[in-house]
Amino acid sequence: MDKICIEELKIFAHHGVFEHENINGQNFYVNAVLYVDTEKAGRTDCLEDSVNYGTVCELISKVMTENTYKLIETAAQSVAEAILREYDLVESVDIEISKPEAPIDMEFWSVSVKIHRGWHDVLVALGSNMGDSRSYIENAVDELKNSRFNKDIRCSELIVTKPYGYTEQDDFINGAVRFKTMLSPRGLLDLLHDIENKADRKREIHWGPRTLDLDIIFYDKEIVDEDDLIIPHADMHNRTFVLEPAAELMPNYRHPIIGKTVAQLLEGLKES
Repeated sequence: MDKICIEELKIFAHHGVFEHENINGQNFYVNAVLYVDTEKAGRTDCLEDSVNYGTVCELISKVMTENTYKLIETAAQSVAEAILREYDLVESVDIEISKPEAPIDMEFWSVSVKIHRGWHDVLVALGSNMGDSRSYIENAVDELKNSRFNKDIRCSELIVTKPYGYTEQDDFINGAVRFKTMLSPRGLLDLLHDIENKADRKREIHWGPRTLDLDIIFYDKEIVDEDDLIIPHADMHNRTFVLEPAAELMPNYRHPIIGKTVAQLLEGLKES
């Protein structure tokens, strides 16, 4: 991926844990790397086909000077979010914020925080079989849309399905939502758990009834294997109620472990 680089952008701002830093202010230096496909701009010589680094600098300055943060970690996160939301052509960013006047009682050159943030293509399965299931799912989708970390929300049709695993319960309403997020897999899981908790989700019976169930099915092509987080979802290829909505949104997505597309997985499950 091509890069647009901004180096040592000097900004006087008021960030720090100590009160005198917030009052007196100090100099910060920002390095930014924007990952952008510049091929079209290189062919057309047209600024509209690229990203205006001048306005990017103005945006960075605005975020840094119009807010006061205790941590430069938060300042870096806020700058990254602002750039990603403002410029559709930017797929990801590296942000480094240096603080050469940090209150450290030792000789040093500077301290800094470096972060990488970008957009990730994700698929989340939706399910509910308690209460007003459609409202629970619709509210969950609205929560995802309203999150500043997400964009380009697309929702499948909702379908009625028989329970899976634990069968002594009501039918489910299932669907899926595909979107782009700047959250990490762990950050996305935390967001989904927050949304489930707002719907009074209880985890009392494995595969049991629930007001709302939100599962990460795919996250780019990443493979995650942790105690409480497995991506791709470990059993999704055996679940018609996951594959049907997934095939509606991303039929040609290829499972990074099994190697088959979602459409192929669905066809194979139906044949078996």
